Order: sequence, then structure tokens, then C-alpha cells
Amino acid sequence: MEEHREAGKESKPSSMSVDLQGDSSLQVEISDAVSERDKVKFTVQTKSCVPHFAQTEFSVVRHHEEFIWLHNAYVENEEYAGLIIPPAPPRPDFEASREKLQKLGEGDSSITREEFAKMKEELEAEYLAIFKKTVAMHEVFLQRLAAHPTLRRDHNFFVFLEYGQDLSVRGKNRKELLGGFLRNIVKSADEALITGMSGLKEVDDFFEHERTFLLEYHTRIRDACLRADRVMHSHKCLADDYIPISAALSSLGTQEVNQLKTSFLKLAELFERLRKLEGRVASDEDLKLSDMLRYYVCDSQAAKDLLYRRLRALADYENANKALDKARTRNREVRTAESHQQLCCQRFERLSDSAKQGKPHGPGAPATALLTLPGSPFLSSPELMDFRSRRVSSFRKNLMELAELELKHAKASTLLLRNTLVILKGEP
Repeated sequence: MEEHREAGKESKPSSMSVDLQGDSSLQVEISDAVSERDKVKFTVQTKSCVPHFAQTEFSVVRHHEEFIWLHNAYVENEEYAGLIIPPAPPRPDFEASREKLQKLGEGDSSITREEFAKMKEELEAEYLAIFKKTVAMHEVFLQRLAAHPTLRRDHNFFVFLEYGQDLSVRGKNRKELLGGFLRNIVKSADEALITGMSGLKEVDDFFEHERTFLLEYHTRIRDACLRADRVMHSHKCLADDYIPISAALSSLGTQEVNQLKTSFLKLAELFERLRKLEGRVASDEDLKLSDMLRYYVCDSQAAKDLLYRRLRALADYENANKALDKARTRNREVRTAESHQQLCCQRFERLSDSAKQGKPHGPGAPATALLTLPGSPFLSSPELMDFRSRRVSSFRKNLMELAELELKHAKASTLLLRNTLVILKGEP
């Protein structure tokens, strides 16, 4: 448990789909990962025909903190204020699984050796599942960036993919963490103030509809995620509860003779197989439902952040108009006020265009945005419409797959119970 390696696409779970739609000129995947006690090392492999890169295939080793650095670089770049920044991958957290294994290893006289072996197997499977999901979410983050017509051109992204040395990224210290926490509080208060300002009226019905929808949608999907987690946890608990039942029936079978011995042993086998089935049900529900919902809790928050940035730009534009009126009334610093008003207007229009319909990269775009990738559209994608289509496609695919898996497990469980019943009745 101190170190685990995952190599090759075959060993990964079929991670939840986010409907990535990008051309094949830039392909990114995590081909290998090693889990150590305090960190996970990801091997990021890139295949590309983009002239910017010196080679067509290359790989680098990255840590989680470097993924967070890349995400922050996008968030803090004003050029991307009109885009939905893909959610940062969650920090690898294996402590809960390690603690459970440690407690199990300390010994408990109330459980048998067989129960101990089965519980250890369950915990190791849980650890492996968490590890695979961690790798998958880091990979999805990079693939979302690689598939985006604008974000894929960022210089920091090129550095992340190609630079062979350590990026020397450090984690945030306490002061920086506190500062980020306070900024989030200010942002929440600011957003509530802006949306509640009587003098600030939304000028576009499209954005008013999207804001209303996203606020309600984010709340509901977060609630659905919590409930899905409870269902998945119940299946895991049920699988764990089958372990002592199976052990007790097996023990009874050793004490009985003839027909009862066979019946008890058969029932013990039944509960052991039901345990494995419940474990697979929990795993599939976690992958196809809980993980998907959890991802879109973060993705819908990213879409809300885009609308907030646009609303903040609208508030700044309204304030600039008022300041310009005052300057003209006083006939003082009119040019400065006009220049500021024009900048606020341009920023607001740029964010609105990017979010609603996409916009050509103009003279103000970063130099990396002017790189031409084979097969890439010159227009940036309409962010909110892209979010909507991606979400619908992802949910449809995952829910259909989940329903098929649930049906498969239900049929297997029914067949298992029927066969056991036939044997208990003594029928041929």
C-alpha cells in the first residue's frame, strides 16, 4: 500500500465521459502513474503534429501541484475571463483507505482469519478504485484543455506538456491559502451584491436565462451527488455486512452433518458471491453516477464563475458610464473617463461574445492564440452552448451505461438466487 502503479489504458476504468470534441492534432493522456505515501507521479504523454513542439511524441512526469499551477494560470489570465475553465482535478487522498487498512492490521480478536482476508481484499480494491479515479480526473482535465480551441494554445500548457524538468511548483503556504479563502468570501459577497443591485439590470435575456438555470441546476446536481453517494455507500456497507454472514454460515457448516452441512455451506457461498456483486454495483454507481455528478458540480460552478465575471464587467461598465457623466458635468478628466469607459465596454462585450456565440481572436489576443493548429476552428467556442451540449451528451451516455450495468447485475443476482434455491430444494 506504500506504492501503487497504474500503467496502460487497459488498466484504467472506463472513466465517465465529458464528451471531448477536439481534433487529433493534439492528443494528451496519462500513460502511467505511481502512488507514493505523500504524492502521486503522473506520466503525461503527448502526441502532436503542432509545429510549436520539437517532437511529435514526448512525455513528462508531473505532480498534482503542477496541475493546480496550470489551472491557476488559466483562471488568473484575463484573456480567458470569457471562457469556462475546466475544473481542477481533486487532490489525491488515500488517507481514509490507509487508516482503515492500518486499523485492520492492528488486529481484532472478534473476526476470523477468513473475514480478515476478505475485508483486506475489499479495502485494497477501494484503494485501487480511488487511485484509478484520481488518475482519470487528472487526465480529463488535460484532455479538456487539449480539446478547447483557445485554451489548448496557451504557452503555460505547452510548457506543462513539453518541459522535461521539474516545474518547481510549490504548494500554497498558510498565508496564501487564507488569502484565497478570503477572496472567495469577498467574491461570494460581491456576487450577491451585484445580483441584488436594483440599478444593475441584465441587458440580454439569454444570460438572464442562463444565470437562473445555472443557479438552480448547480443546487440540484449537488443534492443529487450527495444522494448518489449515500446509495453507493449503502451498497458498500451491504457488501461488507455479507462477510460476517458468510463466515458464520461457513462455520455452522463445519459443525453440521449431511444435508444441513451442504445447505449452510451453499448459503455461505451464496453470500460471498452476493458480496462481490454488491461491490461491483457500488463501483459502477460510483463511476457512472456519483463521479459524473461530482464532476458537473465543479463544471457548473466554472460556468457560474464565467457568468459572474461577465456580471462584474457589466457592473464596472455601468459605473464607468456614471463616472463619465460626472466628468462631463464637471468638465474635468473627461478623456481619462472616456478611455476607462471604453475599456470597460470592450471587456464586457468580449466576455459576452465569448460566452454566447464565440468570437474571432482579435489583435488583443495573446500571441499563443494566433498559432494555427491543423483542423482547429479559428473561432473560439461559444462557452455556454458548449457546456450545454457537452453536459447532455455526457449524462445521456453515462446514464444509459449505468442502466445497462444495473440490469446486468440484477440478472446475475436473480440467477444466483434461483440456482441456490434449486440446490437447497434438492432438485436436479
